Amino acid sequence: MTAKKTTTAKSSTAKSSAVGFSEEERSAMKEHAAELKTEQKRGKRATKADGEADVLAKIAEMGGNDRVLAEALHKIVTEHAPGLTPKTWYGMPAYARGGKVVCFFQSAQKFKARYATLGFNDEAALDDGDFWPTAFALTEMTSKVEERIAALVAKAAG
Repeated sequence: MTAKKTTTAKSSTAKSSAVGFSEEERSAMKEHAAELKTEQKRGKRATKADGEADVLAKIAEMGGNDRVLAEALHKIVTEHAPGLTPKTWYGMPAYARGGKVVCFFQSAQKFKARYATLGFNDEAALDDGDFWPTAFALTEMTSKVEERIAALVAKAAG
């Protein structure tokens, strides 16, 4: 009986330690804290080029399809929403207006997900009636997908 109770206690402990943030989420939060420190150090000296360099470095760290998608997204955003400033956000490429993130890319690999995500925060103001999407699964960058993203990004930047 004691052995069973010990085993049960161990499995209960294992389950309770799984509650909360995943390893990937904790890592993203640490990256965000580092990003905030970097922004604070740069202060008023910060330029759009600093943010772009940070984003390009994060994209370069990605592998496979995530990298291809992030590179294509970066090109679309810089072409169709030049007023948005590239920056990293929780270790992922993001694009901001007035310091507030408008849209972001979340790689599939980083969070062990089935697909990458293109997300829009409330700053994007993509409101469409009483119900509209704010995140999109992204698996392939086709011309149709590029057109749809370009339209959403342009509206969000507007």
